[in-house]
Amino acid sequence: MRIVSFCLLAIISLNSFSQVTKAPAYPLITHDPYFSVWSFTDELNASPTKHWTGADQSLQGIIKVDGKLYRFLGAEEKIYETVLPAADEQRLMNERAPVSPTEILNAVQKSVNVKATQTVYEFTCGGVDLKLTFTSPLIMNDLHLLSRPVSYVSFVTKSNDNKQHDAQLYFGVSTTLAVNSVSQQTTATGGTFNDARLTYLMAGTREQPVLEKKGDDLRIDWGHVFVAAAFSQNIVQTITKRSEYLKAFTPQTTDGTEFEKQSMLNTVFELGKQGTNAVENMLMIGYDDQYSVQYFQKNLVPWWRKDIPEVVSEFQSSLLKEFVEAEKNYKKIMRQCDSVNMRVYNDALNAGGKAYAGLCVLAYRQSIAAHKLVQSPQGEILFLSKENFSNGSINTVDVTYPSAPLFLAYNPDLLKGMLNGIFYYSESGKWTKPFAAHDLGTYPLANGQTYGEDMPVEECGNMLILTAAIAKAEKNAKYAEKHWQTLTIWAEYLSKEGFDPTNQLCTDDFAGHLARNANLSVKGIVGLGGYAMLAEMLGKKEIAAKYKAMAKDMATRWMQMADAGDHYALTFDNKNSWSQKYNLVWDKLLELQLFPASVYNKEVAYYLTKQNEFGLPLDSRRTYTKSDWIMWTATLSNNQKDFEAFIASLQKFAQHTPTRVPLSDWHETMDGKQVGFQARSVVGGYFIKVLEGKWRR
Repeated sequence: MRIVSFCLLAIISLNSFSQVTKAPAYPLITHDPYFSVWSFTDELNASPTKHWTGADQSLQGIIKVDGKLYRFLGAEEKIYETVLPAADEQRLMNERAPVSPTEILNAVQKSVNVKATQTVYEFTCGGVDLKLTFTSPLIMNDLHLLSRPVSYVSFVTKSNDNKQHDAQLYFGVSTTLAVNSVSQQTTATGGTFNDARLTYLMAGTREQPVLEKKGDDLRIDWGHVFVAAAFSQNIVQTITKRSEYLKAFTPQTTDGTEFEKQSMLNTVFELGKQGTNAVENMLMIGYDDQYSVQYFQKNLVPWWRKDIPEVVSEFQSSLLKEFVEAEKNYKKIMRQCDSVNMRVYNDALNAGGKAYAGLCVLAYRQSIAAHKLVQSPQGEILFLSKENFSNGSINTVDVTYPSAPLFLAYNPDLLKGMLNGIFYYSESGKWTKPFAAHDLGTYPLANGQTYGEDMPVEECGNMLILTAAIAKAEKNAKYAEKHWQTLTIWAEYLSKEGFDPTNQLCTDDFAGHLARNANLSVKGIVGLGGYAMLAEMLGKKEIAAKYKAMAKDMATRWMQMADAGDHYALTFDNKNSWSQKYNLVWDKLLELQLFPASVYNKEVAYYLTKQNEFGLPLDSRRTYTKSDWIMWTATLSNNQKDFEAFIASLQKFAQHTPTRVPLSDWHETMDGKQVGFQARSVVGGYFIKVLEGKWRR
C-alpha cells in the first residue's frame, strides 16, 4: 500500500484538470494494434471492455465496501460465441457457475477525463470514493519505454463521509486478451519473481501460432497476457474458470495451469479500513508477443527486447524484468506522463484553441498505438503502422503521410521508422518499379506489397514531402542524403507524371478513380518543391534550381487549369466541381513558396460556404469527409476565426457521433455517423497545426 501525502494530492489536483470528458470511445490500454483495449460507452461499467475491433476483451472491476459489491469496470458479457454448435453452447452455459450469490450494484461514475497518456475515472462506491487511472506511458522521446508493452492501472481510494469502511477491490483480466477467437483454448498460470517481490499471472493460447495469421479484423493469439503487482500491496492473485471470478472476493488457490476456452486472471486487494487519507494501489497489465512482425521473411522481436539474446526460454523472464523496472520507476513514470499530458494539451491549446486541443488529446494514444516498434536486421528503426479496419496493410505510405505531423512534432526518428522500410524495399532491389511502393505487406507480415494496385504519384509525392519535412524538423538533410539516389528516381517520375495525373489510384478514391485530379497534382508539385529544398540544403545548387523552377512553373499552370472562379476544381476538366486541396499545407509549412497565399485564401473562403453540421465534405461528389484532411485544410487559414470554424464541426463529431468506436477518420458530415475506418494512425495528422506552431517559433 502507498499512503498518498497531502503534497502529492496537491500535485495531482494541479495536473488533473479536465482535458477531454466525452469521446466516441475511451482508451484504456493502448500499445500496438494487437494490445489495445477500450471502453465503448461513456460509463465504464455500462458495457464490456473491447479490443479496438469491437471484440470483447473483458476487464472487470468491483469494489466491496462494508459487505456490498459495486461494479466500477466492465459488465456481464456473453461468454461464448454463437458460432458454437447449439448443443455445445447449451452444455457450456449449463456448466457456468453463478457469478455471485450477492447482488452487484453499479458504482456511480462522477467523471471521466482523457489525457494524452491517461484515462481517469472517478466513482462513488457507497461510503468510499475511487479514482481509477489507466496509464499507457507512450512517451515518444524514450523508445524503450514507448515500446514496453506495460500499462498501469492505479486505484486511489478514501472514505467520502468521514467514517471508516471495510473495503476490498477486485480486478479481473480475461484470457480473451490473448486469443483471436474465444473458442481457442488457453493456458493460465502464475508465480512470483524477483525474490517473490513481484507476483504475476499469465495466459496464452495452447497452440501458440506465432505470426501465422495476417489480415485486418484479427486479434493476437500467440504470446501471453500478464497481470503483475508488487507483493507488498497485500494482494491475492488467482485464476478462475470462466465467470467464477467473483465469489464475493474469496479466491481459492489454483493448481497452476488450466485449459479453458475462457478464464479470468484475478487480483484482489485487501484495502482494509478506509478513512479520509487517500490510499493508492497499482497493478500492471502487459503483453509479451515474443515476435512482433515478420520483415522480409525474418521474425523480429519488439524494440524493448532488441538487445536481449533470442532464446525462447528467456522470453518470460525478460518481460518480468520489465515489470520489475516498471514497478520500481512507477512514480517517476507518472511524473513523465503528467509532463507529456500537459505538453500535448498546451501545445495544441496555444496553436489552435480549446476545441482543437481536445481533438489532439483524443488522437495521441490512438495514433501511436496503431504502430509496432521494432528494429530492422539492418539496425534501423521500424515503426510499422497497421491499416485498422481499412485493409490491414502494414506500413502503408498513404497512411504514414497523414499521421506524420504528430511524430514530426515530438520525435522525427519515429517518422524515419515509417519511411525506412519503404526505402529499403526499393534500395534492396526487392521493389523495382520507378516509384514508391504502397505498402510492405499485410499486418503483421511485411514481406512485400500485397495491395493490388499501385499509387505512383501519391506515394512518390508522400515520400518526397515527408523526407523534406524531416529535414525541416532536424534542420539538416542528412537523412535525405542517405537516400538521395532513390529520391532522385521518384522526383524524376513526378517530373514526368505528377502534374496532370492519369486515371490512377490515390488515397481519396472512395468515390472512384479520377484522372486529372487537381489535389493529387498539388502533391506532385509540392513533392518536387521538397526535392528542390533538399538539394539546396545539400549544396546541390544546379539540381535545386532546376527542380524549383519546374515546380514553380507547374504551380503557375495549375492555377490556370484548375481555376473555377471563386475556387479551384476537383479535376482540371470539370469546373463544376470542388475538393479540399489539403496537400497545399506542405507548401505553407515547408515555406516552399510555390503557390501564392491567394490560392489558400480563395479555397478557405469557398470551403466555409460548403460546411455541413459535422464537417466539410471531402469533395463535391459525396457528403462524407476525412477528419485528418479537414485539419490540414483548416491550417491553410490565415486567421484563428476561420481555423476554429472548421474545428468546431469536428469537435461536434467527436462528442456527438452515434457510432461509438475508437475515433473514426471517415464519417458523414450530415449526421456524424462512421462511414468506415476506426482506431487508425492517421489521426496523428490532427497535430498539423501544432507542427506549424513549432516550426514558426
